[in-house]
Amino acid sequence: MYLHLGQDTVVLQKEIVGIFDIENSSLSKHTKAFLRQAELEGRVVTVSYEMPKSFIVCQHEGKTVVYISQISAQTLKKRAGQTYRTLF
Repeated sequence: MYLHLGQDTVVLQKEIVGIFDIENSSLSKHTKAFLRQAELEGRVVTVSYEMPKSFIVCQHEGKTVVYISQISAQTLKKRAGQTYRTLF
């Protein structure tokens, strides 16, 4: 199964490591450092240039990819129909 992250971006659900609320989870210095490092390494994909509401961490072919989405973490979780841990 695939999960639509916004615009023309879909990912395989089995590749999803976590779905995170960007506003609340990015308060942590560890999360900020993770996102900064991913950006420096070119592993961040911005799905839309609208106000970001969530980020999705995926493992694709052994590489970690971070997707920034305008869709809320709760909505993505509902779309997935599975019990992903959403950090608020």
